[in-house]
Amino acid sequence: MRGTGGQQEPEAAGPEGAAGLETALAHAEAACAARGAQLTELRRQVLRLVLEAEQPVGAYALLDRLKAERPGAAPPTVYRALDFLLEQGLIHKVERLNAFVGCADAGQHGEGRVGGEHEHHHHPHQFLICRVCGATVELTDRGVAEAIAAAASRAGFTAVRATVEIEGTCARCAAAA
Repeated sequence: MRGTGGQQEPEAAGPEGAAGLETALAHAEAACAARGAQLTELRRQVLRLVLEAEQPVGAYALLDRLKAERPGAAPPTVYRALDFLLEQGLIHKVERLNAFVGCADAGQHGEGRVGGEHEHHHHPHQFLICRVCGATVELTDRGVAEAIAAAASRAGFTAVRATVEIEGTCARCAAAA
């Protein structure tokens, strides 16, 4: 599950099913086109695999899944596609897990390639990572981002971007304990 602003939202492949996934992919394609970028079939396949995953997914797990459709796929193929999807603001990298998740509000900020340079989109986001089941929730809490920016400013530091990854136990695992 992913969430924004403290609210949980289903993954594209969750209760919304294939229709939700196809809508997400269509929005991604439109967002790329609006920025003059192309969501090729390969990039679309990798994005689909990330969105279908119930948890953050690593590059080699994506490669294994991609090989079912493209037997000749190699690690550089996946890494180039992931770099593109990151640049376009369609996915995030969860550093703690060295894995990728779809952005809960992909394509809504018009961010990505700017002035010929590669930039990841910078909307404030935080990740809650369950240490028991691995579930990851993306939050977009501007209050957290503002608190970090204010603390950095007090230290004489200009923050450009911050990603917060919080480990703990999700409600489902806490209830099962």
